[in-house]
Amino acid sequence: MIRIPYSRQHINKDDIRAVTRALENNFITQGPNIISFENHVKKFVGVNYAIAVNSATSALHISCIAVGLKKNDILWTSANTFVASANCALYCGARVDLVDIDPNTFNIDINLLERKLIIAKRNNILPKVLVPVAFAGLSCEMDQIKFLSKKYKFNIIEDASHAFGAIYKGSKVGSCTYSDITVFSFHAVKILTTGEGGMALTNNLKLAKKLQLLRTHGITRNQSLFKDKSNVGNKWYYEQQYLGYNYRITDFQCALGISQLKRINKFIQKRNWIANFYKKKLHKLPLIFQKIPDRILSSYHLFIIKFKKNINRDLVYKKFLKFGISLNVLYIPIYHHSFYKKFNINKKKFPAMNNFFKYSLALPIYYSLKKKELNLIVKYLKKILN
Repeated sequence: MIRIPYSRQHINKDDIRAVTRALENNFITQGPNIISFENHVKKFVGVNYAIAVNSATSALHISCIAVGLKKNDILWTSANTFVASANCALYCGARVDLVDIDPNTFNIDINLLERKLIIAKRNNILPKVLVPVAFAGLSCEMDQIKFLSKKYKFNIIEDASHAFGAIYKGSKVGSCTYSDITVFSFHAVKILTTGEGGMALTNNLKLAKKLQLLRTHGITRNQSLFKDKSNVGNKWYYEQQYLGYNYRITDFQCALGISQLKRINKFIQKRNWIANFYKKKLHKLPLIFQKIPDRILSSYHLFIIKFKKNINRDLVYKKFLKFGISLNVLYIPIYHHSFYKKFNINKKKFPAMNNFFKYSLALPIYYSLKKKELNLIVKYLKKILN
């Protein structure tokens, strides 16, 4: 029986009351809480436009469409990510390629990215879109990525699914200071949850309008936007202008998000406290922790340990399960999945990711994790590794 999961949502009485009130309203979908949630997030991160959807995967998909990704274009993303960061390209008929990770930050390696771009330009196969991933809550070096995007003319869709509440060089992740669009996830195990849910954020009005249409079948009821002017004045009329999707989020999910957002600073503080606790207690063990560069605040969606020596990751995982503690392996490289094997991605091109996958585990980290549980995790890890 699992006593300590690797992650867990934190739902309190205020959250439950907020959802209950939303369910008692006349509108439980496409209602006022959606706009309110978007406005709250906009204010929190400092961005002009926010479009709430039913998942980060949906947000990635419509973001790719909004920036014009199409058949036979190329999207690059980090070798260390969930499949959604690559799948969004395939949804558009585009091709996917990967960039290996920095062995210290576990994020996309900027030096390798630049080298790959130089070669791609020479061969006329530059990407249309780059999806940098803020793994575990740590922002990528977005200023350098922005510089490269201007030089090599690609769009940036920042996958910040892990990084709500994180800060990069004085700006909240999600402010789109360095990206065309930023995507958040509000899945149950994320820092802030709406159960399932996600959001696309941008400072570009044109992109925002397209994202808003794409999330709801490509349909608008805004009469000022109608292309068929003969129906202006007919209140019953609506107009499909794009091939869109039903990626809408519900009103009661957004009510939960608004309530959760009131505690976001506490969530981030607690996660950073847990991360520092682990580092302090485990620093003598043969482990590598994710390096957090100066002027970056990680939101610590995950706390990763990487073994310095040849330790059997699976054996450690199984021993913890016997203790009733669930660790996790994040992430399985995209090219390991059976679906992606048909694309013949050469795994030898990603030595840092291969090493990371072989020797890393995620320890439990969440708001309600107690100190006695942390001490137990530390005790067992010391016992196993010593």
